[in-house]
Amino acid sequence: MTTSFAVTWDYRCPFARNASEHVLTALEGGADWDVTWVPFSLNQAHVEEGQPDVWDDPEKAPALVAMQAGIVVRDHFPDVFYAVQRALFAARHDEGRDIREEDVIRDVLTANGADADAVFAEIATGQPLKIFRTEHERAVADHQVFGVPTFIAGDQAVFVRVMHRPGKDAEHARATIERIVDLVTNWPELNEFKHTSIPR
Repeated sequence: MTTSFAVTWDYRCPFARNASEHVLTALEGGADWDVTWVPFSLNQAHVEEGQPDVWDDPEKAPALVAMQAGIVVRDHFPDVFYAVQRALFAARHDEGRDIREEDVIRDVLTANGADADAVFAEIATGQPLKIFRTEHERAVADHQVFGVPTFIAGDQAVFVRVMHRPGKDAEHARATIERIVDLVTNWPELNEFKHTSIPR
């Protein structure tokens, strides 16, 4: 039986990178999952009261472009979405590149099989930004999502921090995500579980 769940992402967050890599590695290894990728803006989540939403603030526009590129690839070029998703996280967290810059995003898209011109042409229509806003706001309204990564299964949503990356270990990645989804769906009574210190 296929396991269905959603997971939020924002390329800014290293924990979203960790969780996304687990999901991607497991899927690439054959995990029988139906995964919905939900874009979430940490910029919007941290807008102070009385300030404009990031969607309406021209000064914040560059910070939203990489996510829009990810949305376009997810929706129009799904065959390369896994590679682009992994690579945009890597550009930000492994390579220290500024993914607010169009040239950087174009390089990542091209290197991973996406048509950068087509992606940016779609971004120019304004539709990806509308999708970004709609999906972010729906996650907040329906599940009170406040951060990434949040795993959503059925009517349950849980913010999770996975501290490690899976490397190429698909079986470990699958077990990690299935453990998370099992807790989300089968143990809603567990509201918070957080180590008081992080082993170094």
